Amino acid sequence: MTMPAMLTMAAAALAAAQPGPPPPDLGWLAGYWLSCEDGREVSETWSDPRGGVMVGSSLTVGGGGRVAWEQMRIGPAPAGGLAFFARPSGQAAAEFALVRGGPGEAVFENPAHDFPQRVIYRRAGDVLTGRIEGRAGGREQAAQWRYRAAPLNARCATAAEGERG
Repeated sequence: MTMPAMLTMAAAALAAAQPGPPPPDLGWLAGYWLSCEDGREVSETWSDPRGGVMVGSSLTVGGGGRVAWEQMRIGPAPAGGLAFFARPSGQAAAEFALVRGGPGEAVFENPAHDFPQRVIYRRAGDVLTGRIEGRAGGREQAAQWRYRAAPLNARCATAAEGERG
């Protein structure tokens, strides 16, 4: 192998070894979040980031005691970068790549997913907004939840009493 070819290979290896920009800090999502709207109790719990991974869960109790749940994770994606992995009520997991993230906002997308194609989190003070959106049934659809920071395992009746007191 010639010296220029060796230098070219060494430069390419060095460039590939250079770390990219650090992933955004999504630690602002950590905590216990509670929504008491529309006759439903929705709680979402997120761990702080550890080893580049955050683990979350969601539990919805609706009218008549109907229950839905979701296991979630934000962490490294097989293709690189960060992704949001969601597994609602035992279905197969779906992956959404982080397309924008920073202080108080994270936007994840998967254009190939049936619905939603976007998952968006925004935080302002003690309010967290979660939103899903995309096309389903040939039209744009969206759902949104507005959570407040709450003590771990707080319930809607308890949260309402605390706000009145």
